[in-house]
Amino acid sequence: MTAKTSKTAAKAKDAQAPAPAAGYKNSSINVAVAPGSTDADFAVAVARTLSQPETSAASVIENWQKDTHDVNALAAELGKQVEAVNGGDLRRAEGLLIAQAHTLDNIFANLARRATGQQYLPQWEAYMRMAMKAQNQCRMTLETLANIKNPPVVFARQANINNGGQQQVNNGSAAPMPGQPSHAAETAIEPSKLLEAPNGERMDFGTKGKASRAHPRMATVGAIKRTKDRGR
Repeated sequence: MTAKTSKTAAKAKDAQAPAPAAGYKNSSINVAVAPGSTDADFAVAVARTLSQPETSAASVIENWQKDTHDVNALAAELGKQVEAVNGGDLRRAEGLLIAQAHTLDNIFANLARRATGQQYLPQWEAYMRMAMKAQNQCRMTLETLANIKNPPVVFARQANINNGGQQQVNNGSAAPMPGQPSHAAETAIEPSKLLEAPNGERMDFGTKGKASRAHPRMATVGAIKRTKDRGR
């Protein structure tokens, strides 16, 4: 497919060239420019036309079905479908997917049927491998169609962790109700009150404690005269 200039008057730079007569087969894309345009303007128009998605699709169809249609009319029809999708109308896309799914299912059935007629394992395996590829592609096409009809709901949860790795903030978490403690208060770790000494200081175990009056048996033992006790 090649680009062909059209120096006829046009309402806009992107205006389509006049459609050829019925039955005319044209494989060259027409690029219409306004009268008085320079070669640089025409080069820009050619680049813009060839980069459009409908032009690329029309060129592929032209290679498959050569000299059977007018490529400019095909590109114009594809452009209308692109505008419909941009406007949110996906009916043509849904019809395309279901048609492809039926085609792939037919390919699967045809290859599987041919595999049953093979006598040797390599040929049987080759047919079955291609058949299962067509079956899997059919499944993926139907899954795509289902996602278009009923888009899945995605719940995203984001966690931000600071550089030190000591604090984590979960975005999207619900705020605490009035009268309820926050998560930070619930997870705060306080120093144990069993230790009388301040945090970080050692307790002095060398100091002797005083005798308690509540337990007289544990009073301090006085001096014992061993000379008197020996005779007893």
